[in-house]
Amino acid sequence: MRIAIVAESFLPQMNGVTHSILRILDHLQERGDDILVIAPSGEGASGVFPVTENVGGARVVRMPAFPMAGYPHVRVAFGAVPKVKRILREFRPDVVHLASPFELGWRGVRAAHRLHLPTVAIYQTEVPGYAARYGVPFLENWAWQRVENIHRLADRTLAPSTFAVEQLRQHGIPRIEMWRRGVDTARFSPAKRDEAWREAVAGRNPDGSPVKIIGYVGRLAVEKQVEDLTVLSGLPGTRLVIVGDGPLRAQLEAQLPDAHFAGFQSGDDLPRLLASFDLFVHPGEFETFCQTIQEAMACRVPVVATGRGGPLDLVENGRTGWLYTPGDLGQLRRFVQELLDDDATRAAFADAAWQSVQGRSWRAICEELVGHYEDVISQRGLRGVETNAG
Repeated sequence: MRIAIVAESFLPQMNGVTHSILRILDHLQERGDDILVIAPSGEGASGVFPVTENVGGARVVRMPAFPMAGYPHVRVAFGAVPKVKRILREFRPDVVHLASPFELGWRGVRAAHRLHLPTVAIYQTEVPGYAARYGVPFLENWAWQRVENIHRLADRTLAPSTFAVEQLRQHGIPRIEMWRRGVDTARFSPAKRDEAWREAVAGRNPDGSPVKIIGYVGRLAVEKQVEDLTVLSGLPGTRLVIVGDGPLRAQLEAQLPDAHFAGFQSGDDLPRLLASFDLFVHPGEFETFCQTIQEAMACRVPVVATGRGGPLDLVENGRTGWLYTPGDLGQLRRFVQELLDDDATRAAFADAAWQSVQGRSWRAICEELVGHYEDVISQRGLRGVETNAG
C-alpha cells in the first residue's frame, strides 16, 4: 500500500499523537508499505528528538509552521490546500490517514477530497474542549465546526473510546468506528520497578516502612489539570511524583512544593518510573483515550482518574481503579487515601489492572487500522465503478 499520513503534530514534539504515529510507522514498515508523512516543521523545537526527513522508513515532508502562543514547542502548520494537494498528487497514495486533524488536517482532507482519495481520520484530541481551559470559551463552537467539517469529509472516522464515539455522533458526524490504542507490555512491565529509585525519591517513614509514591505522567499544560493534584498534599506517608514537562512546570512546582518533578522521560526510564509508582493518578477531563493509563496498568499500577472521556473505558471502577466525579477533588483524595491505606485492595486492583491490558498489542491494533484502510479503498473503488456505470 501507499499511505500518506497528514500529522497535526510530529517529531520533535512528543505527545500522544506522535507516539501513535511512530507505532503505526513501525508496523507499516514491517509490512513493506510505502509511507509519506506530511507534518509541521520542527524549527525552534526543543531538540530532544532530532528533526529528520526519514522516520521509521517513511519520507517526511515538512510544512511551514509557527509556535503556538504560550506553548513554543507546539507548532501549528500553515500553507494552502494546493500545496498539500500537489504533494499528494506526486506521491499517489492509496489512502490518506489524517492524524488528529485540525489545522493541517483541514487542508489535508480538502486536498484529498479534491483528488478523490479515500481518507481515514483519527479523532484523538478534544480541541474544542480546550477552549474554556485556555480562557477562550467563545472559540469552542468555531472549533467544533472545524472538527465537524473535517470528519464529514472523511470516508471514515476512527475514535478511541465509547465517550469519543458518542460525542462525535452528537455532533452529527457519520461513519464512525471504534479504534483503540495498543500498549507495549514488554516495555511497560512490573519487572521494571526500581527500588533504588524509590528509596532515593521517597525514602522511608519513621517506622521504617517505604513511603508510597503517587505518580502522574503527562504534559504539564492547562488541559491536563495537574494543579488539581494539590488536593493530595499532606497525605501522610506519601510522595507525589510528576513525570513530564510543559509550559506550566514552574507554576506547578510552586503549587506543589513537596512533589518531586522528574521532567520529561522516555526510553527505558519512563517504564522504570511508572512501574515504581504505588498508584497512578490522572485528573485531566479532556482525554479521548489516555495512553498513560494503559501504560500504568501494564506496569501493574492501579489508577485513580476522572470519570470523563477515555478513562471511562480503561478503568473498571472498583476493580482496576477508581473513577471520581469530574470536579469532585474531595472524592479524588478519598479514593487515593483508601487505596494507599489498604494494601490488600491495592494489590488486587493492581493485578486486575495488569490483566486487563494483556493482549492489547500494537501489532493487533495496527492490523485493525490496515483493515480500515482496505475498507475505505474498496468502498471508494466501488463508488467509482457505480459512477462510471451510471
